Amino acid sequence: MDKKKNPIIAFLLAFIPGVGLMYLGKVFRGVLFLLVLMASFPVAFVGAEVLNWDGFAFITIGFAFLLYLISIVNTALVASRMLKANEASREPVVESDSGELSTERFYTIILSMIPGLGHFQLGLMNRGVTFLATFLGVAAMILFVTAMTGRGEFMVFLIVLPVVWVYNFFDTMQLLNKKQAGEVLTDRSVLEDLEAQHEGGRKSKAFATFLSMFPGAGHLYLGYQRRGIQLMAVFLFSIYILDVLRLGIFLFLVPIIWFYSFFDGLQRASKHGKEPLEDTPIVSYLINQQKWVGIGLMLLGVYYLATNILMPLSLPFLETYGIDLYHVMYSYIQPGIVCLLLIGGGIKLVAGSKKAHSKEEVSE
Repeated sequence: MDKKKNPIIAFLLAFIPGVGLMYLGKVFRGVLFLLVLMASFPVAFVGAEVLNWDGFAFITIGFAFLLYLISIVNTALVASRMLKANEASREPVVESDSGELSTERFYTIILSMIPGLGHFQLGLMNRGVTFLATFLGVAAMILFVTAMTGRGEFMVFLIVLPVVWVYNFFDTMQLLNKKQAGEVLTDRSVLEDLEAQHEGGRKSKAFATFLSMFPGAGHLYLGYQRRGIQLMAVFLFSIYILDVLRLGIFLFLVPIIWFYSFFDGLQRASKHGKEPLEDTPIVSYLINQQKWVGIGLMLLGVYYLATNILMPLSLPFLETYGIDLYHVMYSYIQPGIVCLLLIGGGIKLVAGSKKAHSKEEVSE
């Protein structure tokens, strides 16, 4: 292998079909993979139109995806053989600040693409099992709940998987650097690390940042119980209520809540240990307005009672008079409820701003 050919760069380039092989000098093979994969998509859709069979497109795209995986594996094997050949001839592979690129580093980075396998390569079985079980367990649980309930909204929780993957990758790289620096690695799970930090009265800022990916979780870990529960409840309830009431126009609120929670969690994590912990709730107004919160919950219960019990029971009777109750509900009653809520909220804000303005004038 040429001194300038870095096997890790080759493996990363392999995610672009054929480019990793071309980088390693296997130009013909790389171009072949690239052309076949590029041609597979127009062939899939044109063939499905000509044959009038959608299954042709699924089979062709499935074959293309399999070929894509083969190209990645082939690039890794070629880079591995070249790396071993250079080590056998005692030729430096890459000149860098830390010296020669070792085989262990190459294999660890590649295996880290699957959570837990990079830790197995480093000999950390317990830590690797934690990441692998978490990744597969979360995926299986979300898919199972989605299939059992028949509601695709639960698929939104799949966002946890890339978070676990990123945390696993950087944790592997950190441990790999420690091992190559001569430090002795201790095989313990992430939960054992948290217990050790908790016994010392410390909280991991990195782990708090990781948990902040899910609204409220980072706050709960740092001890902001009321703030964390409010953020988590608002995030989950907003997704649910927007779906139930079919308020797609307000879906922009969901990412706003997520970003607010995430950056608020980062701010709390950076101040942890430096300032006294003040668990101030996001919406302190609701704490002093429990009566209205209770009324809101009662109205929500009445709404579900009407839509899930009373409407199905009265439907056969109303159909005899030609009344489509579901059409009336979704076309008129639901939009009417939303309009009343928006108008009521606007009136409340306007009245509150007038009161505040009058108080300022009196104080002046």
